[in-house]
Amino acid sequence: MRFWAAFVLLAPLLLWQGHRARRDTPRLPEAGGADHGQVGAGEAPLRLLLVGESTAVGVGVRDHHQGLGGQLARALHRQLGRPVTWRVDGVNGIRAAALAARLADRPAPNEDLVVVSLGVNDTTGLTSPRRYQRELGRLIATLRRQRPHLPVALLAVPPMQHFTALPRPLRDVLGARAGQLDRAQQALAARLPGVHPLDYPVVADPTLLADDGYHPGAAGYAHIADRVAPALAALLP
Repeated sequence: MRFWAAFVLLAPLLLWQGHRARRDTPRLPEAGGADHGQVGAGEAPLRLLLVGESTAVGVGVRDHHQGLGGQLARALHRQLGRPVTWRVDGVNGIRAAALAARLADRPAPNEDLVVVSLGVNDTTGLTSPRRYQRELGRLIATLRRQRPHLPVALLAVPPMQHFTALPRPLRDVLGARAGQLDRAQQALAARLPGVHPLDYPVVADPTLLADDGYHPGAAGYAHIADRVAPALAALLP
């Protein structure tokens, strides 16, 4: 109720700031190049799948190897001392419901670990926490439809109050909404065995950001990967 009271009270200003942010923020494409790869040589590699929205598909960098998928593979290779294969599957701007539908039309994953990066578009689209939790649960069930015990890690909904490219109070209101969705996400993870929440490392240093001042650049994706890799490694046998 507090969120909606603030939203209604500030609606004219928020709508104007949102329009200006969309107008003035450069629209960066998804990363190019192969959306899969391998880090390190040897047998029995760890198989990693990253699914989600813009951070999953490498918006902010030119090549997927510079994006979160490639950076996570390198960080896990250093952490585990074993080869890592990786691939990404997602769409810039997608929400949880649409991603669940997209993955339902694809073969069930055969990876050892799945990382999910979602929430920004459900935040800006004002998806309710209850619906977000429901659609995220459907997404996890879709990923696990042939392997019920597949480990799934949920990267926290990004703390949008730290997105300095957005003006205030817009980013504060969106940050409050992102926090609501993240709490719904954590509650879902607490109910589902083998589903693990991950902290989202704040990328506040401008040198870690892409040209739009919104998405991580290559150094930003490396920053995120280095900080979540130990938690991911702990999930593996």
